[in-house]
Amino acid sequence: MAERLPCGCSRRDFLHRGLLGLGVAAGLPAVLGRTSAALALEELRSGISDASGRILVVVELSGGNDGLNTVIPFRNDEYYRVRPNLGVRPKRAIALTEEAGFHPSLVGMEGLYKDGNLAVVEGCGYPNPSLSHFSSMGFWHTGVPNGGEALGWLGRLADDHGPDGTPNYIVNVASSQSLAVRAARHSPLVFDDPGRLRRQGTPGEKQALGHFGTDEASGNDALDFLRGTAANAASSAALVRDAWSGYRTPVDYGIGGLGADLRKVTALIEAELPTRIYYVSFRGNSFDTHVHQADTHARLLMYMSDAVAGFLRDVDRIGRADDVAVLMFTEFGRRVEENASLGTDHGTAGPMFVAGKGVAGGFYGDTPSLTDLDDGNLKMTTDFRRVYASMIEGWMGMDDASAVLKGEFPPLPVFGVTS
Repeated sequence: MAERLPCGCSRRDFLHRGLLGLGVAAGLPAVLGRTSAALALEELRSGISDASGRILVVVELSGGNDGLNTVIPFRNDEYYRVRPNLGVRPKRAIALTEEAGFHPSLVGMEGLYKDGNLAVVEGCGYPNPSLSHFSSMGFWHTGVPNGGEALGWLGRLADDHGPDGTPNYIVNVASSQSLAVRAARHSPLVFDDPGRLRRQGTPGEKQALGHFGTDEASGNDALDFLRGTAANAASSAALVRDAWSGYRTPVDYGIGGLGADLRKVTALIEAELPTRIYYVSFRGNSFDTHVHQADTHARLLMYMSDAVAGFLRDVDRIGRADDVAVLMFTEFGRRVEENASLGTDHGTAGPMFVAGKGVAGGFYGDTPSLTDLDDGNLKMTTDFRRVYASMIEGWMGMDDASAVLKGEFPPLPVFGVTS
């Protein structure tokens, strides 16, 4: 008969419900009070061997950002014909080239571009695209469209790049873990409020967690591994709380939740966590602008632009700008033609952005045609996995991105990697 835990469930059920993910969900600290915060900080920091390594920060623009009103083809008459109300007029667009410019809300990203620190990759998508938020985001999270992959592309990157399972290699700033960071060898640290890392659960579950948080060896390898995971979660939470409480900055990240989350990332970078991958996102389907898009989209783009520009200024302030690159993506673009509700509906291809001091700025990929469409949608010109490959090889320094992406996708020269 299966042994029952204080929560009234079996060990197998308890594990299935996410105990191994508690290092992941950063909740164990609330019930593992036996661990001294000071000792945890000392122990965890003593294990940091390479604080100068490169860091990848991924920003998810949830809901399907309208790429055509983000990077605007202001010389294209067809754009204004199909978007008589939503089209951003040439005098308002921030000109970047003779043919294209940014939405006027993207002042922060304009500065990055003009400094040569922002790459715009056009026409990003994948074959046989889905217009479902859930399906398409899953494909971007796993990097294996229509493949049924269980692990995230960043999780697989961590498994290959840090196969020893270094604690806190991945940090996901969110209320729940993204599929993108799900790994086989790593337990991502997931938190929302760094000052209140707490596990939510029933009294029985918390009692069980306290049982697993003891230092007593059981003779059972699985349980001892579980106790080690719990101890690491406690150490991680102590360090995060300490880093956040001691972090101060004069840099303005703008308003909105993305800026607040990127400030948390800067605090952890300044505290020298061994993290190499950070994942943040807009909460909810913010960019799903079916109705009265113009004002909403303008605000969202301002929040994104100000947050990312502020973040990169702040990591420069703490002396880590050369170590950080930011990747921005969304699960799909919007249809070319505006709808009757002065919004745009689910589409296909759209731009991705890569920012940082190590970036070779400019435009990459071919601009999709506005007249040669697929049922009213843009045709992909750049497979998004080429951008992933650029981050994996060009930034993180892996020799072969195909091991992570499960296929050959030539990187773009965003970091001097030739295609």
